Amino acid sequence: MTEAAVYPAFQLGQPRYDQSSFLGRFRHFVDIIDPRTLFVSEAHLKRCVALLDDFKHGTLPPGTTDQQLWEAQKVKQAIIHPDSGQKIFMPFRMSGYVPFGTPIVVGLLLPNQTLASTVFWQWLNQSHNACVNYANRNATKPTPTSRFIQGYLGAVTSAVSIAVGLNVLIEKSRKFNPATRLIIQRFIPFPAVASANVCNVALMRHNELSEGIDVLDSNGNVVGSSRIAAKHALMETAFTRVVLPLPIFVLPPIIMAFVEKLPLMQAHRRLMLPVHSLVCLAVFGLSLPLAISLFPQMSQIETSHLEPEIAMATDCKVLTYNKGL
Repeated sequence: MTEAAVYPAFQLGQPRYDQSSFLGRFRHFVDIIDPRTLFVSEAHLKRCVALLDDFKHGTLPPGTTDQQLWEAQKVKQAIIHPDSGQKIFMPFRMSGYVPFGTPIVVGLLLPNQTLASTVFWQWLNQSHNACVNYANRNATKPTPTSRFIQGYLGAVTSAVSIAVGLNVLIEKSRKFNPATRLIIQRFIPFPAVASANVCNVALMRHNELSEGIDVLDSNGNVVGSSRIAAKHALMETAFTRVVLPLPIFVLPPIIMAFVEKLPLMQAHRRLMLPVHSLVCLAVFGLSLPLAISLFPQMSQIETSHLEPEIAMATDCKVLTYNKGL
């Protein structure tokens, strides 16, 4: 297979894969969450940024290939926020979401949770989610620190309340035998996390609804700030935050219920936690790109659906906005 077939002609700021199809977006986000970019040195990042600047100004070094340009853009997009131009703190990058989030998922799915452990793992999960949401938000408008704190407290409160409430309800129910109760308790993290994720996104990015987000024309120029586009961005992001934990918190309990009955696991109980961790890592690693591929990051909206003043300010029929991740 030729390089041209694998690496199409480079386009600055454009995805390597077709974003109009789910498969193209999936391949694009697999690139974005590639954990290898976590280990990129500062010197290599600067070389990548410099190479892209050379392309922009038409001063590329002789012999530069499309592969080198696409790889440089992949590194830059994985580390630097597209709106602010600042480096994203490593644990809160999308490429760090699976490596740093898997231990939390394992903790959430541990059997025989106590009240204290339930509160701890839900708090840690929402703390991580809040930071990831904030780090990967649409940053065309400044977000006050008070909004971040409000979103964080709201998400933690909702997650802990739902998780603890469901646990107490099941513990007091006389309809379930101990084995059934244990299985049901393993599924409690999903409704708690899913509802808290929506709360997290809504509260963390609520200022976008009142102030709007930038919408861009086909040349990348800002046409105006749209509250309607902000509403679309938040709805799309919230939906992905409900879909994301579904396989993560549903499949591992089902798989582990089967694995625990295997003779090998019965004979070597110490293998239970490592196997559980590997199952969570595999499901998490697949679920993340699937969920965030539901909508393109740079989403499009018809100008006629936006505010009249924005529609009057441009001749473009379709405008683009950064949905955030």
